[in-house]
Order: sequence, then structure tokens, then C-alpha cells
Amino acid sequence: MLPVMRLVVGMVLVLTAGCSSSGGEARIAARPGSIQRDADPVPSLSASDDAGWSGVAHALGRSGKLSTDKKVYRVSLPRSDLKVTSYGVSIKPGLALGGYAAFTRYPDGMTLMMGDLVVTEPELQKVTDALQRQGIEQTAVHKHLLAHQPEVWWAHVHATGRDAAAIARSLRAALDVTATPPAPAASSPAPAPQIDTAAIDRVMGTKGTNDGGIYKFTFERTSPVTEHGRVIPPGMGVTTALNFQSTGGGKAAINGDFAMTADEVQHVIQALRSGGISIVELHNHALHDEPRLFYMHFWANNDAVELAKTLHKAVTQQAVTPAA
Repeated sequence: MLPVMRLVVGMVLVLTAGCSSSGGEARIAARPGSIQRDADPVPSLSASDDAGWSGVAHALGRSGKLSTDKKVYRVSLPRSDLKVTSYGVSIKPGLALGGYAAFTRYPDGMTLMMGDLVVTEPELQKVTDALQRQGIEQTAVHKHLLAHQPEVWWAHVHATGRDAAAIARSLRAALDVTATPPAPAASSPAPAPQIDTAAIDRVMGTKGTNDGGIYKFTFERTSPVTEHGRVIPPGMGVTTALNFQSTGGGKAAINGDFAMTADEVQHVIQALRSGGISIVELHNHALHDEPRLFYMHFWANNDAVELAKTLHKAVTQQAVTPAA
């Protein structure tokens, strides 16, 4: 009987393996949010110029920009149509209203999309329904600002699949139920931030960048961030981002994100509150990242250099380094 049993078990294993392989591929094709676990974890450089992402740009109706390491194609989705105020400050899109969709491609042909959509409260449920119909996963819904008008929400999105343009078309269906405009052409040159950027650079220990008049700093994790074994490049948004918007008289409104491990969260909160910076939200942006990252939004409007000192103190509580 033993040889017969071995034969039966062997047939069952072969049949099971065959069904699992074909079924997994079908699920990926039907739902971009699913993902394979056995792929090379390092992003590919196969689409190393903007032309390699032309299908995504066409599907979204908006062109993007390739990161300097040529691993991430990022399409900006700013809500320049909205006139949002918070504590008397008119919020520029680059401070807190800059949605985006970022794409990276892996050697096995799989594409990962992560992004953040800025939506008004009346748009939120329509966007949710559109995303769910299209198979785009929602990984967070929250706010970046405290008291603000009109009410605005931020919805994080995630998808994987072999057809990057198909993912982009699915995301476009959600964008189309909002009034999100095409990204405006960048002004040349960008207006200089009306704050002491040289002093802020000295305090932060690195040089910031002028993005349309908003002065920005980005810090990436010193260890890789992965999801299901795939490395997520920093350009996908798994970074600490600090933004300064001049409000006159050497003051600035600050907003952004701290990307923290669980062990860093309380230390960062304490550092921010020691300098009077308000905590806005604490949440996750992803469902299966490793290490598990928690993101915290913040707000203050005060002397820009003094705020930079507090932000630097908070950054030193993290295992991060200035992004390239």
C-alpha cells in the first residue's frame, strides 16, 4: 500500500501547485492591489527615462517626473483649485495640498503604485466608491491640518500589477470624480521663500529645496522599507517631509509628515511639543510595510528658525538621513 499512497500524494501535490499558480496570476490581473511574494525585491531600472512611463502619463492625463535615481515616476496631483485656510493662513498647495501618484517597476515586470489623493468632504465617498470599483486599495483616510475650511481629506492609495497604464487608468477613474486639475506648469524661476533659508539650513544640518516658494526638507530611512519582501524606494513617499511656508515677518507655517517606527513615535511627539508644535494626526499609510511605519502630521506658525530648531530635534529621534 505504501507505494500507492506515495503516488496519490504526489498527484495531489502536482494538481495543487498547478491550480495555485494559474489562480494567483488571474487574481493579479483582476485586482491591481494583489501582489506576488517571490519577486526580486529591488526596483528595476528598466524604465529609466520619462518615455518608459508615457503610458502612465497618458492614462492619468498628467505628466510626471522621474526621480534622480531613476527608480520612481511621480505624478503630482496638487489641489490648486482649492482655497483652503487654517488658523488664518492661506494654505499653498505645496505646503499641504499636494497629492501625488508614484510608480516603481520591479525586474519581474510588476509595478507598484502608491499615492495620496487630496479630496473635499463632498468628494470623499465618491472617490472611495470609484477606487473600490477599480480595485485600487485604500490604505489610509485622514487629515493633514487641524481647523481648516473647506473640509479636506487625504486618501492614500495602493495597487500592484503588471500593466502600469492599467493601474493609472483605474486611478484616473477616481480622480475624475473630483475637481483635481492638471498640475500647473512650474513658474521659472520659482519665487524665493521669504524666510531665512540659510539659517534654517544651518539648524537642520542639510540644505532644503525651494518648491514653488515652499521650502522643503526630506529625510529617508537608513534601513530599507519593504512590503511582502519588495523594497519600497524612498521616492514612493516613505519619508519624513518638512515644509515651510512664509507667513511674513520671519515667520512660517509648517506642515508635513514624520515617518516613524513604533519605538520612535513618543520621542518625536515629545520633541515637537517641547517647541510648541501641534500634533495633527498619527496613523499608518500602508497596510503591510516592514518595518511598520507610523506617520505624524504637525502644524505651527511661528518664527521659522525657531521652528526649525524644534523640527531638527524631532528628526534626531529617528533613524533617518537627508534624502539625496
